Amino acid sequence: MRIAIVDIGTNSTRLFVAEVERGCVTAQLERLTRVTRLGAGVDANGKLDDAAIARVLATLDDYARIIESRHAERRVAVLTSAVRDAANGAEFAAGVQARYGLEAKILDGEEEARLTFLGATSELDPDERTITLVTDIGGGSTELVVGEGREVRFHVSTQAGVVRQTERHLHHDPPLAGELDQVADEVRSIIGAAVPEEQRRVEHAIGVAGTPTSLAAIAQALDPYDPDRVQGYILDRAKCERLLQRLAAISLSERREVPGLHPDRAPTIVAGTAILIEIMRLFELERIEVSEHDILRGAALRFAAAAA
Repeated sequence: MRIAIVDIGTNSTRLFVAEVERGCVTAQLERLTRVTRLGAGVDANGKLDDAAIARVLATLDDYARIIESRHAERRVAVLTSAVRDAANGAEFAAGVQARYGLEAKILDGEEEARLTFLGATSELDPDERTITLVTDIGGGSTELVVGEGREVRFHVSTQAGVVRQTERHLHHDPPLAGELDQVADEVRSIIGAAVPEEQRRVEHAIGVAGTPTSLAAIAQALDPYDPDRVQGYILDRAKCERLLQRLAAISLSERREVPGLHPDRAPTIVAGTAILIEIMRLFELERIEVSEHDILRGAALRFAAAAA
């Protein structure tokens, strides 16, 4: 089956078109990302902003043409933290479905976590019993999923995200040391309360989505971005801490010029890096594997199987 997945997130809107056969992605035809900041202001105002909606719709106009040209048999939009948190989120999702013919699905935290874990582990041996943490740092939430093989044994969706914590705490350019401390303190409190002690003992960790992939690209000074060199890259905690110091010490305009960092991710990469470090500290991780395989792949596998 040829399936198109659109991930409408808090910070970015992404497209994935793939061939899925017998529970495997056999060919990736499209993978595109645009930072659209749908969640800008949701934490403070409780609703999606008209300008943010317009940015997403402009991107979806382009994606719709690509999906049509690829003749996708099933077309699904998954909508996450910003949409489920916003008072007008359901109205927005219905509009997306009507305008673009996408099956619009607002994911709750459990669904988002399970699809993320499926995507991140999809190419691993399903009989492998290593206890693995998969973390997805989004714009408005961070998913933490612990499992073995394909089996999820614990998951939680937390109210820590790169847009949310940036808007709450990082008000100077470059951010002040006290502001960075506020991000770290709040994230430590949020995830510490969300993850029971007995779920913190993991043997392996995989980081997906914009923060870890950006850090892997920055660490290698990838210009242009090379997904093959990002996939499987190992980020150690000391390296993440050095990158945080480097990125937080320069202005936003200077961060936009950092090799490996997409300019549109420059406003939120500091908060994202701080969140990743706090996750590694909570789970006592010295390193984390970076993966390009995330909720997009998980959703493609799940919804292709459901249509079979």
